[in-house]
Amino acid sequence: MEDEILKLFNKTTATISAISTAFTTIFGVEWILFAGYLILNVLDYITGTIKAKVKKVENSNKGLIGIVKKVCYWILIGIAFLISFLLTQIGVKINLNLDFIMLFGWFTLVCLIVNEARSIVENLVEIGIEVPVFLRKGLEVYNKLIESTLNNIMDFKKKNGKN
Repeated sequence: MEDEILKLFNKTTATISAISTAFTTIFGVEWILFAGYLILNVLDYITGTIKAKVKKVENSNKGLIGIVKKVCYWILIGIAFLISFLLTQIGVKINLNLDFIMLFGWFTLVCLIVNEARSIVENLVEIGIEVPVFLRKGLEVYNKLIESTLNNIMDFKKKNGKN
């Protein structure tokens, strides 16, 4: 019995290590942020499906459109990071510091994370779950803070003549 438990533990550990290594290779050490966003995607889809069932407005086309949108969000993240990387590399080639452009990908990811979280909270509210006000309001404040921070960075770069 102990041998079976040890074998199961070793297989589980090896599987988790392989997944972590694969994610780190693909997404870098920040892979957990992308995994978290994926979890939010799944939870948003689930809560949206539950909301549709509770409200008796189920529609398979609407569900498919939701899945397509989630895939497109991932494409958007990929594009934001790719553009950031390409423009930064071009900056290196032409001796222009464009490192701040790497923020495009990160700001895109954080905006989508906040939007997914807000959508989940809205779904829960609509199905009758009591969601703490601080969570709903906090996500709104965080979203405004992100937009404000991005605007401040862009304004600072303009005022100081930095590209």
